[in-house]
Amino acid sequence: MSSRLIDISPVVSERIGVWPGDVSYTHEVSLDLQSGDHLTLGAMRTTFHVGAHADAPSHYVRGGEAIGERDLDLYCGPCQVVQVSIARRQRLHPQDLQSQPQQPRVLFRTDSFADPERFTTDFNSLSPELVELLASRGVRLVGIDTPSIDPFDDKQLESHAAVAKHDMAVLEGLVLAHVKPGTYELIALPLRLARADASPVRAALREV
Repeated sequence: MSSRLIDISPVVSERIGVWPGDVSYTHEVSLDLQSGDHLTLGAMRTTFHVGAHADAPSHYVRGGEAIGERDLDLYCGPCQVVQVSIARRQRLHPQDLQSQPQQPRVLFRTDSFADPERFTTDFNSLSPELVELLASRGVRLVGIDTPSIDPFDDKQLESHAAVAKHDMAVLEGLVLAHVKPGTYELIALPLRLARADASPVRAALREV
């Protein structure tokens, strides 16, 4: 196994885009070596859904698990990156796949959300039919290179509901433009945050 890791997380800074109405990223410094303090201490304030992140069931299911309660095995292990090309704003359907996924974790590269610092609403998403197909093939985690597995204006969150039905894990906000389709090992562990509806992750792929 190669030791090379491919970072698939965007840089989190004050410039990163967040969902309209959500809490933007801010970085506050309490102590600073550059100002003569004996060490540097900083703090951040932002949404749990900033950058690459894992959704918790509590984000879309009443009474669902918080992210700190999730099984870490969901977020680490064999993974397949699948590249697709469909019209903007559209959901990805089973017929859009050129081949069937073969791994228990599947990340979709849509190239429809090119700049993490500029939030746009015409990104691609997943269809509930595709989630059902993946679940039937034993997929435990789905990920995407956009802010959501559902369209921007979908208030029913149909694909999130399909994920909840099968207790699958969700990764959103990934950066996959530099990743070739194929099989990898995924490492994207969420923080053990009590009561949190999501967690930022430092997502990476290891070549196998």
